[in-house]
Order: sequence, then structure tokens, then C-alpha cells
Amino acid sequence: MNRVREAARVLAAEIETLSGSFGRPLKVDPAEVMDRSDSIALRPPGRCSPNRSCRLFRAGDGWIAVSLPRPTDLELIPAWIGCAVEGDAWSAVGAAARARPWRDLADGARLLGLAVAGVGETRADSLQAPLLRMAQGRAGRRGSLLKVLDLSSLWAGPLCGAILAGAGLSVTKLESRSRPDTGRNMPALFERLNGAKAQARLDFADRARLAEAIAGADVVIASARPRAFEQLGVPPEAMFARNPGLVWVAVTGYGWTSAPDRIGFGDDCAAAGGLVRWTQRGVPRFLGDALADPLTGLAAAAGALKALEKGGGYLVDAAMARTAAGVAAGALAEAR
Repeated sequence: MNRVREAARVLAAEIETLSGSFGRPLKVDPAEVMDRSDSIALRPPGRCSPNRSCRLFRAGDGWIAVSLPRPTDLELIPAWIGCAVEGDAWSAVGAAARARPWRDLADGARLLGLAVAGVGETRADSLQAPLLRMAQGRAGRRGSLLKVLDLSSLWAGPLCGAILAGAGLSVTKLESRSRPDTGRNMPALFERLNGAKAQARLDFADRARLAEAIAGADVVIASARPRAFEQLGVPPEAMFARNPGLVWVAVTGYGWTSAPDRIGFGDDCAAAGGLVRWTQRGVPRFLGDALADPLTGLAAAAGALKALEKGGGYLVDAAMARTAAGVAAGALAEAR
């Protein structure tokens, strides 16, 4: 965990430096943003994640992390492992995994929308979220005049929005009327992440109003996959065409361009990045609670501030597995 704490400290220091150029240097407490023990029952990490929604299994040629946080995930297990499940689903997964290559297991899960990763499959040499140039940009914007539209849910994206609000930007959390943020199921964490934001709801089927809201923002924070925005008629390319100074923060499991449709959650993405502890017998163990989530929230906020400082026109590609891999690799050099 020392490497995790140091990575959070480095990102917090970068945020403080960058936010200072917008008029309000923000001191982020790494320990506070990494902790949700007041919102969810947690157990010590081991072969199971602290929240018990993700587990590590031996595959035929390595190890996999399997996240099953949604009730519908359990219904897909028979289609994934190719046989009926009698009794405990986790036991069935463990028995099936031992005879198959980890890559086949991960690829099959991806097609079904299940979050499964090979332990250590992702490599990275940086903590920074890449900035992808999308438009020309527009300089000269500062502080509370900057409008942030937070469309994200759960932990990483909302944490990014909370940090931007703390830095003095005007942040509005916009939720779908039909699919509000499931983070509301953790009231204490939800309040910490969203309490400083204006709150609004919209029927996302009203494409004109959604496009207007996005195009009118300086920063958009999103945690949905690219095809969701295509279906809503608001792909980033179209929004950058309307607003060349936009900063679009894309929080995904594995990257906006590298694996745009792959599902990922904080625990399996941490394992994918190699952010685990290995026993003397070569068995992986989780290090903490969904570590890729808060670490990526910090990296996303730093990336957003950096993109704004450059005048916007960037997509911040904040991938949880890549962030975790950067931490695991010890890529902790100060960015500025």
C-alpha cells in the first residue's frame, strides 16, 4: 500500500499546483478520498475484494479478477462458462476457470458485458491521464466562470467533479431521470462527492437539451462508454465541433480509444493493472478497496485542470486499469 499512498500524494500535489493557476489552490487529503468505509461494509482484502463483489481465480495460465456487482451479472455466468450453475456461482466460476486460458475467459466475458480481467494484463509507465487533442481550444478562462457538467456516476468521475468544485469551478451534477447515479446507495460517500455541486435531472431522451447542456459546458465529466453517447446523439466529436474549447473527461475501465466498450470496475481494473500483493506461493491478493476508482478520480482531475490550462480542446482519457498499472509500476515522478 505504500506505493498507492505515494501515488495519491503525487496526484494530490499536482492538483494543488494546477488549481492554484485558477485562483484557488486546493489541498486534497489522499487518505480521505481513498476511503469509503463509512458508506459500505468492508472486510480485509484477500482473494476477495473488501466489498466482496470481486474475486481472484486461477486460470489455466495465470490469474483473473472477476467482478459481479450487479444482480444481472449472475444471470450471465452460465453463458460465460458454458454450463449450467448448480449451487454457488463463485464456485462454478472457479472450477471452470482452472481449465481455460485467462485471455479466453476475459474475451468471452467482454462479449457478455461482464467485468473480468487478467491480473497484470495492463502496462503503463505514467500516472497521467493522456490528453487527446480534439479541437483548437480557447484560452483566457479562469475560476468560477468555468462551468463543469458532471454526467458521471459511482466514484472516480464524481470524485473528479468534487475536486474541480473544490478548486472553485462551477459544477453541476446532471443525472438521467430514468437512471440516476447508483452511488446514491452509499449516502455518506455520495454527499462527499456531490454535496458541493448544483443538482439537476434531465430525460436524456431529450437529445436537443442534452446536447445544449454539454455544448455549453467548459468541462464534461462522463463515465459511460462511447457507444452510449453515439446512441444519445452527443458523441464527443460533435460536441467539440460546437465548442472547440471543451474539455471532455472520459472515465472508463480500459481507455476511450484502446478498449472503449470493455466493462471495468475499481477492483478488477486494479488487478488488471497489477495493483495486487503476491504471496510467497505466487498467489495474488487485493491491496485495498476498489483502488483504481479514487486513484483515477485524482488523475482525471489533474488531467482536466491541465487541459483547461492549455485552453481546452482535449479529451482526458482517464482509464482505471491504466492508472492502476502506472501506480503498480512505480511511475511516481512529479509531473510538474
